[in-house]
Amino acid sequence: MIKKTITNALCSLLLLAPVISSAEILAMVNYESKPGQTPRKEGVAIMDVDPNSTQFGKIVNDLPLPPDAVAHHIFYNKDLSKAYITALGNGALRVINMKHKPYEIQDLNVPECQVAEDMAFTADKKTWYLTCMGSSNVIVGDAQTDKVKQVIAANEKDKFIRYPHGIGLNEDINRVIVTSTVRASDLGDAGETVTVIEATTGKVLSTDKVSEGATPSGSSPVEAVFLPHTNLAYINTMFEGKLWTAQWQENRHGFDYQPAYNFADIKQGVPLEIYFNQEQDKLFVTTANPGALNIFDIHESATKPKLVKSIPTAGGAHHVVFSPDEKYAFVQNSFLNLPNMDDGSISVIDLQKMEKIKSIDTLKNQGFKPNCIVMLPQWHTDDAH
Repeated sequence: MIKKTITNALCSLLLLAPVISSAEILAMVNYESKPGQTPRKEGVAIMDVDPNSTQFGKIVNDLPLPPDAVAHHIFYNKDLSKAYITALGNGALRVINMKHKPYEIQDLNVPECQVAEDMAFTADKKTWYLTCMGSSNVIVGDAQTDKVKQVIAANEKDKFIRYPHGIGLNEDINRVIVTSTVRASDLGDAGETVTVIEATTGKVLSTDKVSEGATPSGSSPVEAVFLPHTNLAYINTMFEGKLWTAQWQENRHGFDYQPAYNFADIKQGVPLEIYFNQEQDKLFVTTANPGALNIFDIHESATKPKLVKSIPTAGGAHHVVFSPDEKYAFVQNSFLNLPNMDDGSISVIDLQKMEKIKSIDTLKNQGFKPNCIVMLPQWHTDDAH
């Protein structure tokens, strides 16, 4: 009887062992050297961000990038088979075939694009849109071949695309919203508008002001993200420091823009990225200065988000990813290597305790600054980007 009990216990331990040893959450982080550091280096690090893993913070794979790429953001296509890397410097766009291992980064030829920023993808997996802040246009590409299909560059009176950065796509209403942010060379000449485009044709429909200040307000709208399965988009004004809503009005086929939250009220500035939980009853907004993850309740009213908590992270809070069970959020802290917004760490936030519990300083300790973070497909849950 005792022997049988011991045997059963050992079998139970053996069954548990693979689960314990394989615990990991892998994220992909593109990084670059800090200003003045030589030799300059860039790359894409795949690291374990699971705070309960024995490999927590360890880089398990490191993919090289050209040292002058200035890689910026990473976006997945709809079936997570490709990861696209936009860049501010040499080569606007690169891609990783996520179905092929070992991973390799390949260059894509998009000569019409300078200073590539954000991307959006159609549900049928046929088309992508790419904003180009340096060349002031939006590129429409074939998502299968990655060839350019159309270049949207309007400069008609009161209808133009200027320093485009953020992009929100809503196929249900056939609209794309593109933000006018700042001049790429020096972050000057800040915009105050968003441009609305007909998604299927690329026709520019309107240019709408997003600011409460007198023109030119320099509010600098930076991101535009639709709440999934709704006709409501959220827009951050980077220099004005506010969160706005854009609510679709079917009767006039346009948007109604309203300020929804002023981050100055909590002494936060430079709002950047916008995310949602899987239930889509919570809204997450990062602010880069001094660096925080702001959590809003949008269950009762999506147009009137209620701040639940502002959690300090580190200077330059930018992109966010979540563990599949949404117990943790991981905040990448670095924004364009700007002073006081270039910490270089990745903050681990316990979303149940609503507090920062750990910091991943792997890249920071090597003198590198992470520019974006996304989960590998196995752990990816983001339906809004």
